[in-house]
Amino acid sequence: MLGSTRRNFTEEYKAQAVAFVLGEGRPVAEVARNIGVHEMTLRKWVKKAKESGASGGSGDKPISDSERAELERLRAENAELKMQVAFAKKGVPRTREAERGR
Repeated sequence: MLGSTRRNFTEEYKAQAVAFVLGEGRPVAEVARNIGVHEMTLRKWVKKAKESGASGGSGDKPISDSERAELERLRAENAELKMQVAFAKKGVPRTREAERGR
């Protein structure tokens, strides 16, 4: 076995993820991709929330303007960081001058 590890998420984390889908009407696939959760996992969370009576939204109070602004800022920051990681994974070709300086 390749040593798969099962991640645990807090109820607050799950509720926020569900709120993105139910409260904001965003697609499950998009939210799952953005938060790094498997799409089926998020679908199960959404289904459970709907069954527990949260079908009209997340069941929590709607997010405030300041929370929405922070969410947008964090999404932009996340996109920037993902881009930096993708760039770093490509690697930078080493030159002989750079290797001599080490």
